[in-house]
Amino acid sequence: MNNNRRRNFRGRQQKSNFLRRRNGSSNTSSFNNGNINFNRNGSMNNSHNVEKTMQKFQQLAKDAQSNGDPVLAQNYLQHADHYLRRLNELTEKKESYVDKNKISDNTTSEETLLEKKLS
Repeated sequence: MNNNRRRNFRGRQQKSNFLRRRNGSSNTSSFNNGNINFNRNGSMNNSHNVEKTMQKFQQLAKDAQSNGDPVLAQNYLQHADHYLRRLNELTEKKESYVDKNKISDNTTSEETLLEKKLS
């Protein structure tokens, strides 16, 4: 065996999203904004996941309070409050979408009734 043999090591390319340019353009609008792709799986748009995350932070706040850390408990409660607001937004958006579809369904059914009467 040859223990003195040097290994050929090829380093990996740096994967940094900071100031990466697309298609070689120098326009600043082509830079990635870190906030745009924060939740790639769309978890903030799924009301079940948002509710689950809110409950997780509420439980963490209870645990922190029982461990005698009121500052950390308040921090977790603020996170839970954020997810509660987001859940309310999603619920409101869903209800308005359902109401909008009901109105359009009622309008089309009334139109078909009028057409039948006129025929």
